[in-house]
Amino acid sequence: MQTISDSLQKLVPQIPSHPLVSIVIPVYNEEEGLEQLFTRLYSSLDQLVIDLSVRYEVVFINDGSSDQSAAKLAAQFEKRPDTTRVVLFNGNFGQHMAIMAGFNYSHGDFVITLDADLQNPPEEIHRIVELLLKGHDYVGTIREARKDSRFRRYASKAMNQLRERITKITMTDQGCMMRGYNRRIVNLMKKSKELNTFIPALGFTYASHPIEIKVKHEERFAGESKYSLYQLIRLNFDLVTGFSVLPLQAFSLIGFFLALGSAALFIYLIFRRFIIGAEVEGVFTLFALNFFLMGVLLFGLGLLGEYVGRIYQQVRKRPRYVVMGVLEQDDQQ
Repeated sequence: MQTISDSLQKLVPQIPSHPLVSIVIPVYNEEEGLEQLFTRLYSSLDQLVIDLSVRYEVVFINDGSSDQSAAKLAAQFEKRPDTTRVVLFNGNFGQHMAIMAGFNYSHGDFVITLDADLQNPPEEIHRIVELLLKGHDYVGTIREARKDSRFRRYASKAMNQLRERITKITMTDQGCMMRGYNRRIVNLMKKSKELNTFIPALGFTYASHPIEIKVKHEERFAGESKYSLYQLIRLNFDLVTGFSVLPLQAFSLIGFFLALGSAALFIYLIFRRFIIGAEVEGVFTLFALNFFLMGVLLFGLGLLGEYVGRIYQQVRKRPRYVVMGVLEQDDQQ
């Protein structure tokens, strides 16, 4: 007689004897560090084949680079065409859209995302693959001894805590892009058609057996971060508004309590009018309250506009990215 555990076991995807691991790397103006990336990455992956009996492919996505990144990626494809695929965007569509394109052009049983700046060492891929082989469908990472500026570390920690309370997505380090996913999670993310998304959080929402590990963090090998302060704020807005309507609900509560407070203040002023008589001492206080309420109102309208803007972008149904070309061997397709 078939037991419940046997039935559940059939629902778990079976791992092939020699699984294919896809490494997805978005690239945007990283020409100075690409040669070092190639050296460390392919060396680590070749060792991975020996240690864990897996196969691998590397999918680079050139996100509209204006330097020589595309040429260096093409040269690397010529060197290792058997394990390399290069997707060339017709413009800059952003890191997360580049990763989504990498998902579409990857064929692996497991997919690992990695930045091209070498802040997350390629040597850490080995540990992620081991956990995926053990049955975890999502491997999150926590940057250990971060090399970013003190301001950025504290700001990131504060935003992580705020986002967790708002979205209820319990990820320790939401800013680290080095993560591992099995094919089921990747296929679910590919079905998600929103134009603005946050890949780590999206994958986490679909995971049934996630795990987090600490990984090393290094200084950028070359160049500067591609995320300005505005882009970081923009990214956090995408995460908050893309995974929760709590901010809108919070403003409904704020409006309710402000209305109660305004009514109480009105009644208080009426009583003072009858008891003390006409007075002008409280005029500046009323002005201050008025400006405060206007600020809250404008911020609320801006937040509402954020949600409406997402709807507007979605209903236009424009492509999330445009691929100019793909460098790959015919037998890779």
